[in-house]
Amino acid sequence: MQEQAQAQDDLITRAQAWLAEDPDPETAAELSALIEAGDTAELADRFSGTLQFGTAGLRGEIGAGPMRMNRGVVIRAAAGLAAYLKAQGHDGGLVVVGYDARYKSADFARDTAAVMTGAGLRAALLPRPLPTPVLAYAIRHLGAVAGVEVTASHNPPRDNGYKVYLGDGSQIVSPADSEIAAQIAAVEKLADVPRPESGWQELGDEVLEAYLARTDAVLTPGSPRGVRTVYTAMHGVGKDVVLAAFARHGFPEPVLVAEQAEPDPAFPTVAFPNPEEPGAMDLAFAKAAEVRPDIVIANDPDADRCAVAVPTGDGWRMLRGDEVGALLAAHLVHKGARGVFAESIVSSSLLGRIAEAAGVGYEETLTGFKWIARVEGLRYGYEEALGYCVDPEGVRDKDGVTAALLVAELASVLKEQGRTLTDLLDDLAMAHGLHATDQLSVRVSDLSIIADAMAALRAQPPVSLAGLRVVSAEDLSKGTETLPPTDGLRYYLDGAYKARVIARPSGTEPKLKCYLEVVVPVAEASDLAAARVRGQEVLDAIKKDLSAAMGI
Repeated sequence: MQEQAQAQDDLITRAQAWLAEDPDPETAAELSALIEAGDTAELADRFSGTLQFGTAGLRGEIGAGPMRMNRGVVIRAAAGLAAYLKAQGHDGGLVVVGYDARYKSADFARDTAAVMTGAGLRAALLPRPLPTPVLAYAIRHLGAVAGVEVTASHNPPRDNGYKVYLGDGSQIVSPADSEIAAQIAAVEKLADVPRPESGWQELGDEVLEAYLARTDAVLTPGSPRGVRTVYTAMHGVGKDVVLAAFARHGFPEPVLVAEQAEPDPAFPTVAFPNPEEPGAMDLAFAKAAEVRPDIVIANDPDADRCAVAVPTGDGWRMLRGDEVGALLAAHLVHKGARGVFAESIVSSSLLGRIAEAAGVGYEETLTGFKWIARVEGLRYGYEEALGYCVDPEGVRDKDGVTAALLVAELASVLKEQGRTLTDLLDDLAMAHGLHATDQLSVRVSDLSIIADAMAALRAQPPVSLAGLRVVSAEDLSKGTETLPPTDGLRYYLDGAYKARVIARPSGTEPKLKCYLEVVVPVAEASDLAAARVRGQEVLDAIKKDLSAAMGI
């Protein structure tokens, strides 16, 4: 009993020490109320550790305490990044800072600019909330040594995050992440971190104008531009930049989903601001039913992802990221693109077959654009989670704006031929087999559930899934000949379907994700419908057996 009382006293003491340093009146008031109420359970959660800085930077719920996203945590992160950059010989170098329209994003961005300035670096702040790819572009355009984007992408409304890029314009990878984390851990008192009131550069629209000018490189001069589009920004920052890009290149002005057009950190019309989530596209489909466009395009809130939907006989269908990835690859091949086509291990194997047939290079990487962007000679990269890098010389990251432009060009070319995106998908299935993909995704509130599920698979790997024998089982945590270690498991199944399963914890959300693929041979166009049915049957059976194997 005495030990419990001592632990509670220690907890209150740590909370009071944090409160004494908190520079934000809102989170200070929140923490003060928790202390006064004696809410030790909530305090214990907030002070159970610190948000860990990794290759995804920081991401978490906004609130008081070291396990939440707040100004204190961000100031420490910025100070650690500044110390790392100086240790790398970049004293006096430029750091560009961008931000989205989420709660506290502007505050976190200004704090970062202040810390960089106080540390003897130069800082430049983008003029307003803008898409993440504009920040990624600005790093190389301005010759910066690093960039920071304050965003939680498509996470829930109460989350925010802190994404770090180095001077090559791509996101950090190991060992930079652990070296920055060590510098963050060395920051003791916030009062020791200089934060001047001014001294950084407030950028104007010149960087955005340069980014828009760079989009010229994505399209073929004189290509068709006739596609009619419904567009949703999903309450994020994409609208103005997408409209400007479409207008610049002569596409018809997209019809907006008005309820989701303007930035709103509450994301009032969606449960999760992610086009992949059930219900997120309902308003876009309702607008499409009204105006009958050729395609629907959506960005996620920071506009680095691009979703596409196509009309069906009785409504609209969201294309899977793998389908859009294959369509863009086919379009680039048709346009004569050369170089390396790359994707992550969780994406469809169809890209490799398209690349092989076209005689272009192909490479597979770990999950995340931090890896895809580093592929030597990269010409095109994509990931199944709606991320596409279509102009790596301009933006070495996924870019939902240029991807939207390239989708619009492809749809326009096909429209002029009396064809659709669906027709081109049929062509690819005929040429390479029907690549059917699906995902088993489990969101958890207790991260131990994910660890237990992965442990169960490692302890007792499945011997068959959907009646197909597991012929190869790889523990990716040990690395492979071509991939560095990552927490994941990969299975290949026996039979004509070339079925593949990958299970891994999400790097950005409290989710366990399993990526499934089967390849159904298609001999005739008349076989396509049956092949789709068969592919989904096999995927559903794999899902069921995999859930049982993981105990969830």
